[in-house]
Parts: sequence; structure tokens; C-alpha cells
Amino acid sequence: MAQKKKTDSANGKLIADNRKARHNYEFIDSLEAGIVLTGTEVKSLRNGKANIAESYATEEEGEIWLINSYIPEYLEGNRYNHSPRRRRKLLLHKKQMAKLMQGVNREGMTLVPNRLYFNDRGIAKLQIALAKGRKAHDKREVSKERDWNREKGRLLRDKG
Repeated sequence: MAQKKKTDSANGKLIADNRKARHNYEFIDSLEAGIVLTGTEVKSLRNGKANIAESYATEEEGEIWLINSYIPEYLEGNRYNHSPRRRRKLLLHKKQMAKLMQGVNREGMTLVPNRLYFNDRGIAKLQIALAKGRKAHDKREVSKERDWNREKGRLLRDKG
């Protein structure tokens, strides 16, 4: 009997990606979190129109919340529809929450949502990262290094 291949979370269906965060922040640690959604939110996510570019995560009363994420209303949802920018609770273990809050409170880091996707079981997951903000000169340096690595790869590929 053939075994079923276990897929990585990166192989799931990507819904939203926060590319701007990779430019503005240096990621220290990242975690996969569940997210509390209503039925119309899940259906809307399956259409793939969500946006997490301006969103952030924060701790309130011992829980972590995703704030300012945009999940559009489901067109067939009629009166049972959700609010597009409502706060959504993130599901994490207590040890994971403590680790994240330690980084935020002691070291002045930020909780940045990185990717929103469906895992291999079809469950919506959010990858959040503990991140440190980059200064303008750091952004330029990272950009130069990335461009040089890309050019170096082209040169090696063309010559070899």
C-alpha cells in the first residue's frame, strides 16, 4: 500500500502574502497560527481575495489578535455576512504566546503576519513572524546584496 506524501505548509494554497513586510522587517522567528473565522469568511478566503498587507498582531488580555486584515464580504452571504476588517483571534499554545510576548515586551519587536494559506488539510493558517524593523540604510544594503546574488547566479549560469 502506497504511503500518502506529507506536504509542507508551504505547499498549501496561498491566499495572501505580505511581501512588503519582508522589505520593512527582519524576521527573527516565525510560527504557524490558527485563526478563528466565520463561515462566510472561509468561503470568501476560498475565492482568494484577502489582504494582510496593512495588518498586525497584538496581545490583549492574554490572547493574540489579528487586527486590520481584510477579508471581503462573501457575495452570497446575505444578512449573515461578516465585517471585512473585524478583529480575528489567533490560536496559539500558551508557550508560543509567551515566547512571542517576551520578544515584543522585552526586546521591542513586532508581530507581523507573513502569509495566509490553507494547509494540506484545508484549514486556514496564518504564519506570523517576530520581527525587528529595518532602518533605511539596512533596506538598501539588503537590496544590494539580493541584487548581487541574483547577478552572480546569472553569471555562473551563463559561464558554466
